[in-house]
Amino acid sequence: MKQLVLFFGLFAMISIQASAQKRNSSIANYSTALGVRVNPFLVGFTVKHFIAGPHAIEGIVSTNVSEQQNVTFTGLYEYHWNVFGKKEFLMYAGGGVHIGAYDRFDYYRDDYYRHGDGTYVTGGLDGIFGVEYTFKKIPLVLSADLKPYVNFSGGVHHFGEEIGGISARYTFK
Repeated sequence: MKQLVLFFGLFAMISIQASAQKRNSSIANYSTALGVRVNPFLVGFTVKHFIAGPHAIEGIVSTNVSEQQNVTFTGLYEYHWNVFGKKEFLMYAGGGVHIGAYDRFDYYRDDYYRHGDGTYVTGGLDGIFGVEYTFKKIPLVLSADLKPYVNFSGGVHHFGEEIGGISARYTFK
C-alpha cells in the first residue's frame, strides 16, 4: 500500500511540475484532453496534457468489461510528430509504467489454483504507439493506439488482444 501511495504522489508531483513550466507552442491544437479509451475487453478514462512542444504525459485508469473487478493505473510519456502533411494528424510513441489490482481467476489462474480466490497487485512497464486526429471546428480528438505491457509479477504479459484501443477526448486549449 505504501508503494501505491508513493507512486501516485510521485505522479502528481510530476504532473504539477509539468503544468507549472513555461509553455512553448504545442504541436497539437490543444493543451489538455479528457475522455474515454475502449477496446472489446477494457474500458477506461484518459487524460493527456502537452508539457512543451511535442512532449505530452497521459494518465489512464482502466478496468475490464466482463468482470469489472480489475483496475489499472497507467502513466505514460509520449512524443508526437505530424504525419500526412496535415496539422490535424499526429503520430505518437512513448512509454511508461502501470500498477494494477487483478483478480486471480481472471488473470493468473496458476496462482488462483494454488492460493484460492482473491486479488494481487503488480506493477509493470508499458509502451505506446498510435495516431490521433484533432477536429478543426469541434473540441474533439480521436486516437487509435497499441499499448503493449509487461507485468513485473503475476501471469499477465499482454502483447495480445488487450493492447489495442480507441480514445475519444474533449480538448481544452
